[in-house]
Amino acid sequence: MTTGDSDDMAPGERLLSLALLYWAVHERLECPLPELTKQERLMLLKLGAPARMGQLAREMQALPSTVTALADGLESRALVARRRDPDDRRAWLLELTPRGREMRREMLELLETVWREVTGLAPTELDRLGALLLKTRDNIKANGLPKGFPL
Repeated sequence: MTTGDSDDMAPGERLLSLALLYWAVHERLECPLPELTKQERLMLLKLGAPARMGQLAREMQALPSTVTALADGLESRALVARRRDPDDRRAWLLELTPRGREMRREMLELLETVWREVTGLAPTELDRLGALLLKTRDNIKANGLPKGFPL
């Protein structure tokens, strides 16, 4: 928008900008990791530390059976391993294998690169935008996720 445009378009332009940001990032992330589904990539990113399957299901907004199926697929590719939770022997923890940690590290590096390149923002601007997006996410979660949210 130019400086001469009316301010009444600003809310719509912001929403369109968010949609454009999503699709630009989505497009860049689909190609490098074709062997993993979006949910498998999300699970690897969530596994910075060992986590219970139920906890992962809540964080991913997924059914426990979905998380089990995702874990089965990742385990078959030697990216994650299950082990008993030492605090509760009835529960299972899911943790990254060395191969899974390496893939997660590569994904995080790719995310950082894509984030910088797609936005074109300076590091301090990226920090501000990131903080505002997390605040927005927390507000949406506190008020209930939209019906039909895909995760």
